[in-house]
Amino acid sequence: MSDDQGYGELGCHGNPILRTPHLDRLHSQSLRFTQYHVSPTCAPTRSALLTGRHEFRNGVTHTIFERERLRLDAVTLADVLRKTGYTTGIFGKWHLGDEDAYLPERRGFDQVLIHGGGGIGQTFPGSCGDAPGNQYHDPSLWNGSRFEKTHGYCTDVFMDRAGDWMAQCQAQGKPFFTMVTPNAPHGPYVIPSEEWAAPYRNRGLSTNAVAYYAMIAHLDAALGRLMARLDQLQLSQNTLVIFQTDNGHSLDGIFNAGMRGMKGTAYQGGIRVPAFWRWPGRLPGGTDCAALTAHIDLFPTLASLAGADLTPVRSQVEGRSLVPLLENSQAPWANRLLVTHFGRWDYGEAHAARYRLCAIRDSRFKLVNHRELYDLETDPGESKNLSARHPEIVARLQTAYDAWWTEVLPETVTNEQALGTYLNPFKQRYWDQFNLPRDTELMNQMDPILKFVRPRGR
Repeated sequence: MSDDQGYGELGCHGNPILRTPHLDRLHSQSLRFTQYHVSPTCAPTRSALLTGRHEFRNGVTHTIFERERLRLDAVTLADVLRKTGYTTGIFGKWHLGDEDAYLPERRGFDQVLIHGGGGIGQTFPGSCGDAPGNQYHDPSLWNGSRFEKTHGYCTDVFMDRAGDWMAQCQAQGKPFFTMVTPNAPHGPYVIPSEEWAAPYRNRGLSTNAVAYYAMIAHLDAALGRLMARLDQLQLSQNTLVIFQTDNGHSLDGIFNAGMRGMKGTAYQGGIRVPAFWRWPGRLPGGTDCAALTAHIDLFPTLASLAGADLTPVRSQVEGRSLVPLLENSQAPWANRLLVTHFGRWDYGEAHAARYRLCAIRDSRFKLVNHRELYDLETDPGESKNLSARHPEIVARLQTAYDAWWTEVLPETVTNEQALGTYLNPFKQRYWDQFNLPRDTELMNQMDPILKFVRPRGR
C-alpha cells in the first residue's frame, strides 16, 4: 500500500506521462476491484483496513494530536492471522500510534521495520513523530526493539527487507502475512536520484509533481524487484499479492482519471483507489469487478482465506468478505452504504463538523456534504448535483447518515481528550539508545505548542 498515490498515478489507468510498467503488468495479471474505496487520509485508512471497521469506531479521526492512535481494545488483522498460524511482518509506515502500547509489535506483528509518525522526518506536537533528523536516504528505522541505521533510499529499504524476510519465512516453512507500506510518494517530495526525475522534467509539471512522479516510478521498479523475488523463491503460485493505495493523490492539477477531488476530500478523487489482487491459478487475471467494495472488506476476506475463526471479533468487523467476488467477479452483491468523513475537527467540535467534508453512498447514488447528490452510474466525475431532482433519495441518504453519526459518535471521540506526551516517543527512544543529549531547542519550541493544543480545561 503506497502512500498518497491516487487512482490516476498508473500508466494502466491512462496517465499520459507517468511510467509504471511493473504496476501495469500486475494490473494485467490481477482481479481488479474498480470501485474500491478507502478513507480520505492515511491513518484512518490504515486503521479501517486492519480492523475491518470504520476508522471513527477506532477513535481515529485525524492523523496527529493523538487522534491517529488505534484504540487498544481493537483486534487487528495481524492478531487474527497470527493466531491462525501465520507469521506477520510490517515494513514501512505504521501511523497508528507511536507510544509503546500502540506500536505494531504490540498489535500482532512479529517482524517490524517502520518509521515514526506520518512521514519520515515529520514531527507534530504530542506523540506523533519520527526519529530526530531522519531522511528519505539512509533512514533510521525502528525494528521492534531498537533503531537501525539503514542504507539506501527508503522505498528500496522497505521492499528489499520485506523480500529478505519472506525468504526467511519460506526457508523456515512458515506461512506469512507481509504488509509493505512505503511512505513514498508522501511528501516531502524527495527524489531517489536525478535518474528517476529526468524523464519528467520539461513536461510542464511543477517541481513537486516532477519529484512525485519520480518517487512513484521508482516505487514501481522496487515493487517489480519484489515480485521478481517471489518468482525466484518459487512463491508466486501460492502467494496472494494485493496492491492498493491509502487515499487519493496529494497534488492538485495533475492527471486524475476523470475524477473530482483529491486527498482529504469526500469526492471520488479522494477515496477511490486502485485494488489489484493477483493469485496465479486461483484468481482470473485481467478481470474487472465493479462491485462496491472498501478497505473494511480486507480483514474478513483474508481471515476467511486463512481459515481464521472470526467469532470472537464478529461484532467488530463491519466489512464483507470478498470471497464470493474472488470466486466469481460477477457474483450477486447486495447493495450497501459506505460512509466517508474527513474528520480533523478542532477539539470539542465534533458536532459542528458533522456535515463537513462527508459523504454517504450506495452502489449508485452519493450524497456529499449532506446536500450534494450525484448519480455515479451516469456521472462518475460528480459534476451534476441532482439534489433538487431527487429529494426522496437525498432524504433517504440523509436519514441513514444521521443514524450512522449518532451511533458512532461515542466511539469517535475516544481519543478526543487524550493528552500528548511532552516529548515524541521516537525521539526519546533514539536519544536513549544512542546516549545522546536531548535537543533543548526542540523541547523549548514544543512546550508552548503542547499547551496550545491541549483540550480546554485539561
